[in-house]
Amino acid sequence: QLQLVESGGGLVQPGGSLRLSCVASGFTVEYYAIGWFRQAPGKEREGVSCISRADGSTSYARSVEGRFTISRDNAKNTVYLHMDNLSPEDTALYFCGITRVDDEGYCFRNELHNYRGQGTQVTVSL
Repeated sequence: QLQLVESGGGLVQPGGSLRLSCVASGFTVEYYAIGWFRQAPGKEREGVSCISRADGSTSYARSVEGRFTISRDNAKNTVYLHMDNLSPEDTALYFCGITRVDDEGYCFRNELHNYRGQGTQVTVSL
């Protein structure tokens, strides 16, 4: 049974940092493209970042580039999202999922393919 479980969210002040974790079971993350998505109330879902299965190359939304870093620990079967310099606009439910890929295995950041986790809430506020 494929499963993704997120953790690491919470309440943080503007300018602060968080690291989200996405632990996979039932499959090996190294062989899949994994993305982080977020959705705030009243807003469309946004593909924040993804890491490709091909060579571990990464993609970021313009809104987070330079502040967020996605990484993968194959030994722990876990994908992380390190978030720095957080702002209230980053407040959302964050979840990870398997993304669609092109013929060479590179991820499509905004295209959730199938399995996803339940998410972890990130709130940035004073």
